[in-house]
Amino acid sequence: MAKTATKRQQRDRRQEILEAASRVITERGMAETRIQDIAEVCGVSPGLILYYFESKDRLLVEALTLANDRFYLEMSREMRKMPSAKERLHRMIELSVPGLLPEYTLLDEWALWLEIWVRALRDPQMASERESLERRWIQSLAEVIRYGRQTGEFAADGLDTEDIALELGTMMDGMAIQVLLGDPSVTPERMHRLSMEVAARLLGYTA
Repeated sequence: MAKTATKRQQRDRRQEILEAASRVITERGMAETRIQDIAEVCGVSPGLILYYFESKDRLLVEALTLANDRFYLEMSREMRKMPSAKERLHRMIELSVPGLLPEYTLLDEWALWLEIWVRALRDPQMASERESLERRWIQSLAEVIRYGRQTGEFAADGLDTEDIALELGTMMDGMAIQVLLGDPSVTPERMHRLSMEVAARLLGYTA
């Protein structure tokens, strides 16, 4: 019983640190964030943070992984209530647009993505972590596309399922960066509209 309680406490403490790291990195940027800053926010010592996480980079990756896990959990709950593949795809697109839905706060998660992309340019380990996280998103899109082809909602011929998922996913990533940077020509609403139109064109259905 005591061991179970200790494991739960450790798990809760890890999550608390990750949530604090997410907030601090989002506010200050990775370069300006110190372990000490995160420790002050969650009321622990820097040594304890390094006990749980070997480096600041590890904190960044695990903070994004935690945010991702929550995103996919919430999304899967919604998907189970939607028999239509088109509905599922449209919801995935909606949930992926920064600032589009007031009930979903994705800006912190996107800010962490930006930090990882920048560091992945010169850090092979971070590049590998980024690849794993990105693959999960592309595979989720591919699953919905495959399901829609089985139900007849999406055209069964044309491009390979994985190719379509990659094209759609990376296009949305690119537009999301513009939204996050405040580009006046790429608003959340425009990103959403264009993503829906591209999805319909690639998969052969009416948007």
